Amino acid sequence: MIESHIGWGATIVTATPELIAAYEKALYVVFGKPELVLRIGRQNPDLDELLEAEGAATAAYITAANPRGEARTAWQNEIANAALVELQTKAGHPCYEGEGRDPKERWTPERSVLVIGISRSDAEAVGRAFEQNAIVFVEKGRAPELVVLKD
Repeated sequence: MIESHIGWGATIVTATPELIAAYEKALYVVFGKPELVLRIGRQNPDLDELLEAEGAATAAYITAANPRGEARTAWQNEIANAALVELQTKAGHPCYEGEGRDPKERWTPERSVLVIGISRSDAEAVGRAFEQNAIVFVEKGRAPELVVLKD
């Protein structure tokens, strides 16, 4: 991680190339039977089927956990995730809960949510509001894309 200092004692931590590479390799899991697993750069027909069933052309996979990659307690992450789901549900977006996983199990899975029907610009705004380094954006018929959020 690279730290940049700004006024009033605040610190912004930006993602390193190693962290971005980890995001690109992560498994973005939507809970269900069977689980729906999204991977960056790999089209997923099951995801397309879900979008079709919901009458949507887009979705975003977003977490509220561990803002800027800084570890928070399980309780803090759970509260943030609940707020994310509540805000998106109130905005009219169906949400499917899940978790981001490291395929090599080097880090603890992060609770996340697949937000159906959200636009890319709104998804980026939500990711920034929850101080995330990146989100995953999906358009029906295309592979999931990692979107690095720059300040």
